[in-house]
Amino acid sequence: MLLSAERIKFGNTDYNILLHEDFRGLSEELAKFPGVSRYIVITEKKIASLFLKDLLKEISGLKIEIHIIYIPGKEKNKHIDKLKKTYHELLTAGADRKSVILALGGGVVGDYAGFVAATFLRGIRFIQIPTTLLACVDSSVGGKVAVNLDRGKNMVGAFYQPLLVYAPLFALGTLPKKEWRCGLAEVLKHSLLSGGTLFEVMKNHSFSDVTALSEITRIFISESVRYKASVVAEDEKETGKRAVLNLGHTTAHAIESATNYEKYSHGEAVSIGLVTALFLSVEKEGLPSPVLDIAIEIMKKYTLPFRDQTRPEKIIRHMQHDKKTENRILKFVLLKKVGEPTWGNAISEMEILEALNKQAKLA
Repeated sequence: MLLSAERIKFGNTDYNILLHEDFRGLSEELAKFPGVSRYIVITEKKIASLFLKDLLKEISGLKIEIHIIYIPGKEKNKHIDKLKKTYHELLTAGADRKSVILALGGGVVGDYAGFVAATFLRGIRFIQIPTTLLACVDSSVGGKVAVNLDRGKNMVGAFYQPLLVYAPLFALGTLPKKEWRCGLAEVLKHSLLSGGTLFEVMKNHSFSDVTALSEITRIFISESVRYKASVVAEDEKETGKRAVLNLGHTTAHAIESATNYEKYSHGEAVSIGLVTALFLSVEKEGLPSPVLDIAIEIMKKYTLPFRDQTRPEKIIRHMQHDKKTENRILKFVLLKKVGEPTWGNAISEMEILEALNKQAKLA
């Protein structure tokens, strides 16, 4: 059953983002893309054990050859060193320019499989099938695909749009609490950026209201996708406004790197990064300080982390590898008020150090 549909349309890009209860309906969507030689499902073994049987049952009636490629899970495995093996597996599977990659999984699978699609044979088609809340609200939408280097996250990537995003929301019912938090942090980010309905709904609910097929979850995903789609349509390749989607990410990526991607999920790191950005926003952009208090209360209601004990100097050192850094000047997305972000803000190391120290003392 189709729960909601959004559309990304700009220039030559035109694709749907569909929220379904389950996989029923996917084959009908795939049939809209003719001339497919084979499907290559890229997924993790854990994800495959949960969903691959149902996926294959749904699409086997299309009578198109299907191959499965497994990749290791976790952010640290979304690494450039893993690509060679995957490219060879594609060649062994007979992949050609008419093949379509199906990225079945969370953000790691979507980013990695999307980058493979963007680069194999100079680009083949792919479809995002997100199975986590984070992937539904963020990483599957907008066409950013990438892999990591030893010294930084998403340092090698491309802007490469999928044919379709098809989200089977029943899959969210298998998520552990940590994965829910991961996605909820990105929802909070979108709510701070957009204001309006999404921010109000977040304020008025809590973690206990969020389940796989609840109306609150559907609102969180639909409103997040709607906001992100509007930003991407305006600025696909992040030459301007799309940078606002990095709110919280300068600190987040540094914390992930500094802790070897093992202490926090991406969303949990973003949650901590949002607080850093809000402290800086109060000082630099005149954001009313009650917004910071409200954001922290929301984080507590959704069991999101809002501080970290990593040494601030270490975090700042890892920030220097951030893609937004220019001539060693750190750039932040900040807020003037909820729903009014600014980007490209140059922030000194001393200002960041002060914000991180304040944050570490939060109770």
